[in-house]
Amino acid sequence: MKFINLKSKGFTLVEIMIVVAIIALLAAIAIPNLLRAKMSANDALAKATVRAISTAAESYATANSGNYPGDETSLTGATPAYLNKSYCGQTISGYVFACTFSNPTYSVTATPVTVGTSGTTVWTISTGGVLTP
Repeated sequence: MKFINLKSKGFTLVEIMIVVAIIALLAAIAIPNLLRAKMSANDALAKATVRAISTAAESYATANSGNYPGDETSLTGATPAYLNKSYCGQTISGYVFACTFSNPTYSVTATPVTVGTSGTTVWTISTGGVLTP
């Protein structure tokens, strides 16, 4: 006569609770680091974008006898374009970009939507490519 083993093989409640606690601990460690990395990436993108707009304005001035563009359309609408897309008045990766173009000056500012969450620094670049945090 054969006996059937009625003991099922599975996890006990204690084992499952230990696994859930370990996962929660790992998440508590990882999530703040991921948010910090996202904010650093937004800061770097904003800084690079204001520099790109400044480079486009300086290139425009070089090609136009030292005259800076009157608006962003002069940079995006040229053939070939000095900028591939419009940034001014846009919110991109947690930063709002504001541009002021007037001959003989320009100014570009990138401001975080929420300081401490979407970014940490207000970036401003002005005539001559002078970047200030």
